[in-house]
Amino acid sequence: SAVGDQHRFPSRPMLASANPLSFPVEPDPALATFDDELESNDTNAFIVLQHGNLLYEGYFNGSDHDDIQTSFSVAKSFVATLVGIAIDQGFIDGLDDPLTQHLPELLERDEQFAEITLHHLITMSSGLSFEEGSSPWSDPANTYHGTDLRHTALNTPSIEEPPGVNFDYNDWNAILLGMVIERSTGMSVSDFAQTRLWKPMGAEADGSWSLDSERHGFEKSFVGVNGRAIDFAKLGVLYLNDGVVGDEAVISSSFVADATRNDDTTDPAGEYQYLWWIDEKQDAFYANGDHGQFIYVDPQAEVVIVRHGTGPGDVDWIPFFRDVVAIIESD
Repeated sequence: SAVGDQHRFPSRPMLASANPLSFPVEPDPALATFDDELESNDTNAFIVLQHGNLLYEGYFNGSDHDDIQTSFSVAKSFVATLVGIAIDQGFIDGLDDPLTQHLPELLERDEQFAEITLHHLITMSSGLSFEEGSSPWSDPANTYHGTDLRHTALNTPSIEEPPGVNFDYNDWNAILLGMVIERSTGMSVSDFAQTRLWKPMGAEADGSWSLDSERHGFEKSFVGVNGRAIDFAKLGVLYLNDGVVGDEAVISSSFVADATRNDDTTDPAGEYQYLWWIDEKQDAFYANGDHGQFIYVDPQAEVVIVRHGTGPGDVDWIPFFRDVVAIIESD
């Protein structure tokens, strides 16, 4: 992956909301002390919200408010949200659905695919193989640069171990969930996202979702959501507000709670739930993408932080976000 990939792949648009969500501006001068550190560590955008107020909005290294950045794996948390919405709206019965209920052709390869549920996919515990490496034939290359991801996902990953045993961060899981969304709703992933999430959460600008190719037109559902930093923040605000925007419940509060709680009783990894990472030290959660993209949510402090960049720099961002929260709370 590379910064700027939103310009290199074809994409499908997600149109802005007619009633975009806006945030009252209440600057916190203490946060301006981070400007030099942010700029010198490859940051493009940094946004801090608390109690629905915009405390800080900074752009660096030639970036500005209107710039569109790609999400990389932050997209996985969007996919989890779409799965939850599809369950709420009756397109999917629930996370206990066998994967083969939606993709029955997998049974032709291996009957054991019937043992994998959507819950296993969304918690990265499917037991599917994912061969790391930098060669053109490795799974990261097959997924990121593949031009027919539907075909590749149905024919490449094998079952390496029984599902539900171990956590293994694996892009096939999110790709297969994208296919489930497409099959169950009868809509493209981006069209479903536009009508059920992007617009309802109050996006102020058109976004897009990168595709595997013009010919096959399948969303790169493990990466590739493209939008303004302020609109990425709205996914964090949606989760902070238990799935509600204004008077509208976009996603059920029960799914939000299950997606973000630190719990290893129902899956192998407490630090990773429904395609969200858990900050166990802060009782917070976050979406994380390559090259240092983050949506960080601290429910206790009611803080949402978004960081976009061209690389991670020399900062350990999760402790940095905790420091930001501590400064806000001490004001």
